Amino acid sequence: MIVECVPNFSEGRDARTIAALGDSVGPLLLDTTSDPDHNRSVLTFAGPPDAVADAALAVVGVARERINLVRHAGVHPRLGVADVMPFVPVSGVSLEDCAELARDTGVRIWNELRIPVYLYEAAALRPECVRLENVRRLAGTGLAPDFGMGRHPTAGACVVGARKFLIAWNINLDSPDLAAARAIARTIRESSGGLPAVKAIGLPMESRGQVQVSINLVDFERTPLHVVFEAVAAECGKRGIEIGGSELIGMIPAAALTGHDLKWENMRPELVLENGLSRIH
Repeated sequence: MIVECVPNFSEGRDARTIAALGDSVGPLLLDTTSDPDHNRSVLTFAGPPDAVADAALAVVGVARERINLVRHAGVHPRLGVADVMPFVPVSGVSLEDCAELARDTGVRIWNELRIPVYLYEAAALRPECVRLENVRRLAGTGLAPDFGMGRHPTAGACVVGARKFLIAWNINLDSPDLAAARAIARTIRESSGGLPAVKAIGLPMESRGQVQVSINLVDFERTPLHVVFEAVAAECGKRGIEIGGSELIGMIPAAALTGHDLKWENMRPELVLENGLSRIH
């Protein structure tokens, strides 16, 4: 029985804090990806459900102690220091098993760490909270958490859920034109009538003098990576913009890699999920 957890933390610049987050997970840790412009780190860890849940609680505790949302600045949207925590079925467990694990972990985060929790995706208790972007929007207008109340004074709130594999990646454009990146994101994302299973936003990357189309691909079988890349390339071509490269955030299932040239900047064997999982068996 193997569950993957892919929490996102509101810290991508302080190396000591990022290391402390990883250390708290222990031997289950498969990868840490950080970005200073987003000021965000994504950890990937996996193992038996109970061990993963304990590691999840431990790493949220470290985030509460070491990260202060009041002083945080970054281009990525966030509700808390331990911003999003999805549980993903890998083997021997169902999506509903992961949803129950997420709910149980959410209760523990509130009871033991006093950080309010919203539930999303398969773990959601309210239909309006299934989509993460809805949780962010509604929380900003006063929607009460599922567990707890208000906000932790420095840690904010945590969004906990269960979902299938999601591929997070950025397509970086050789341009500082943020309006173009946002327009391209709007064109390709499903919510605006674009590609199925694609979520996308345009973000500035000041450290690189570029902009990016930041993408969550929620079903790579429905819309393969190369289809998304080609759509972005076509929109860039209309604007006379070149793609500088693309970067993976976290890890990727082997089945999603189809041999197309996506101008990867950071792809390596260790980021293929199956290779990482082989290290924990």
